[in-house]
Amino acid sequence: MKKIYLLSLLIVASSIIVSCKENVKKEETLEKTAEKNYVVDINTTTINWTAYKTTSKVPVKGKFSTFTVENVTKANSAKEALDNLKFSIPVNSLSTNDTIRDAKLKKFFFGSMENTAQITGTLHMENETAGSAEITMNGVSQQLPITYVISDQMVSIEAVMDLDNWKTQTAIEALNLVCKDLHKGEDGISKTWSEVKIEVVTYLKTE
Repeated sequence: MKKIYLLSLLIVASSIIVSCKENVKKEETLEKTAEKNYVVDINTTTINWTAYKTTSKVPVKGKFSTFTVENVTKANSAKEALDNLKFSIPVNSLSTNDTIRDAKLKKFFFGSMENTAQITGTLHMENETAGSAEITMNGVSQQLPITYVISDQMVSIEAVMDLDNWKTQTAIEALNLVCKDLHKGEDGISKTWSEVKIEVVTYLKTE
């Protein structure tokens, strides 16, 4: 009977020890997860855009290959890492994989604007899926609504920009004039849309 009693005590004690070790491991794992900091890295960030031409709304895709960011901070979440982040995009980094088109966009579109060697802005992440970007272009500052999706360290941001809100009508007319035939559809009408889709993808560093 004593042997059985001692064996039972040993089993109970072993169970307690194993349970304690498992709890310690879980607590250590939780602590490591809580300590993870997210940081924006421009080297793993892409800025793409899609403009449209002709009345059929044919897409013209491009990107900005160079930009800088300010107010980069370590944060406990991806949302916090992006919030209040300032950025500056030089328009001469524009690329559509067509050097002739690129030159026209730089000279006739952005060249018709005021103080737009750089497009600048600040991100404001309002909740877990939406926010805004305060964009300054053509001497005008406006809020651009954005939506975004976070998947661990990957963040995808989307927005639809109406260039009319930045008073770019003159710039659009200048571009459409020099690209009149290229922006003409089957109906014979030449059109350059003021709508531009913005897509930003960034893979955040963790420290």
